[in-house]
Amino acid sequence: VQLQASGGGLVQPGGSLRLSCAASGFSLDDNGIAWFRQGPGKAREGVSCMSLTPTYYADSVKGRFTISRDSAKNTVYLQMNSLKIEDTGVYYCATFPNHYSCGSIITRPSLQTLMEYWGEGTQVTVSS
Repeated sequence: VQLQASGGGLVQPGGSLRLSCAASGFSLDDNGIAWFRQGPGKAREGVSCMSLTPTYYADSVKGRFTISRDSAKNTVYLQMNSLKIEDTGVYYCATFPNHYSCGSIITRPSLQTLMEYWGEGTQVTVSS
């Protein structure tokens, strides 16, 4: 069982990146998926989530980021547009039982303990 996050890199403000979270050994369709990030000197925070409940985005990324799933590739994506310097950080994907509310997963840091599998982080640096 493995989650592999990739797609990070260095981009200028206003640019775009697409992160991927590929699973092996289990089906992402049976799980909720969340993206988290940890900026320099900051606590890890929820970014976006999809499960049986409506897709949810943190206020800081709403309208700029889009989460999606490709079941055939067993991969979840995070399309990040209009990137800002404050989006810099290490981005992680994680799975959780899909009956939990995405809104709660993203807005309540204590619920990160519900995550069952974590991918290794991928670094996103937004800088001019």
